[in-house]
Amino acid sequence: MPLKSLDEYVELAAAAHGHMCAGQMLGLRLALRGLELLGIQDPAGADRKRLVTFVEIDRCATDAIPIVTGCRLGKRALKFRDFGKVAATFCDLKEDRAVRVVARESSKQKAREMFPEIADRNQQQMRAYREMPPEELFDHQWVRVRLGPEEFPGFRGPRVVCEECGEGINFQREVRRAGRVLCKACAGERYYDPL
Repeated sequence: MPLKSLDEYVELAAAAHGHMCAGQMLGLRLALRGLELLGIQDPAGADRKRLVTFVEIDRCATDAIPIVTGCRLGKRALKFRDFGKVAATFCDLKEDRAVRVVARESSKQKAREMFPEIADRNQQQMRAYREMPPEELFDHQWVRVRLGPEEFPGFRGPRVVCEECGEGINFQREVRRAGRVLCKACAGERYYDPL
């Protein structure tokens, strides 16, 4: 299914996110820019297994990106790296190339200049982000992303068991320490503290 119109994506994003906001508009436009630069026309159809996307922030923009790209965490095609930046890297697996697209810091000021009559900042930014040319809204850089086979959608690797906690570990995420197989949590990379 080829790319939809921006209005169609806005409707889908609002339904998925619960409302439409400036961050959602930015995410939609960011994803469309990445696909445009890669020349991918049918991310949810024929090009479905061709794209892996890395997002760098856990905010509204990130909810919009899968609406356009079709990339999902559960399908292993959406990857999250917490850099705190409104940016995403779009990896074309077929052509072995990637482009990182980042929202320009100047976009909020540009929105104020474009629509000073709109008092509500969210509405002002939404309108500006919808209308600004992509070259004014984003910077982009061609990059190389090295992905091992365990990162690809559809990878079927061995499942191992942590020798400390007994939990299963997929996708070669185990840590080998002093001859033992450990999960990342037992190896000291916990994001939680057991009570």
